[in-house]
Amino acid sequence: MRRADRLFQIIQCLHHDRVVTARDLASELEVSERTIYRDIQDLSLSGVPITGEAGVGYRLMKGFQLSPLMFTEEELAALLIGARIVQAWTDKTLARAAKQAMAKIEHVIPDHLKPELERQDIIVPDFPSFDRVSDELAVLRPAIKQLCKVNFAYTREDGKTSTRIVHPLGLFYWGKVWTLVAWCELRDDFRHFRLDRMRKIAMLDETYSPVPGRTLQDFLASGCDDD
Repeated sequence: MRRADRLFQIIQCLHHDRVVTARDLASELEVSERTIYRDIQDLSLSGVPITGEAGVGYRLMKGFQLSPLMFTEEELAALLIGARIVQAWTDKTLARAAKQAMAKIEHVIPDHLKPELERQDIIVPDFPSFDRVSDELAVLRPAIKQLCKVNFAYTREDGKTSTRIVHPLGLFYWGKVWTLVAWCELRDDFRHFRLDRMRKIAMLDETYSPVPGRTLQDFLASGCDDD
């Protein structure tokens, strides 16, 4: 978690009426109590009215509010739809992040706009088919970011199976299925793979270096076959 995000989370935790101890904050944010003490001091020096002391606990002075974020109703509807799509159609980590993001927004927007985040007329169905690719997404997203090779068993549309080691480049969502664009070591070329046809996926310790002619930008300029 970035330090700026952690400071924001501390302020949210201190909005409760009860006193919150440094130990509670450290446990919630998965950092040391020493880090919490330092963060509390920095928040106080920046003008956030925190009362309390080390060994006792902390709370915010009544009446303190973060500056409200100003959104129109349509902007909040767009954020709500996006968050619900992420929660329904991606992996558990992103779903949790989307929920936390909406909680942050709800905490700082004006009261008269908060009902917009509870609208039940905007529905994103959670189809069982997305549960089958949640684990694959959870592996592929960090692999793409960290430039790690990925190994998996793959079944083509015609039923033929193979084992692949690929350099993952990007994830595409087509409305019904997720696909991975990658440089395939077996084919020595770009390929895209449906996540629902992958099995036994694993991120390898071995990394790859971007090579001209093998990047996502090169793929987008060329196109490739499904394999």
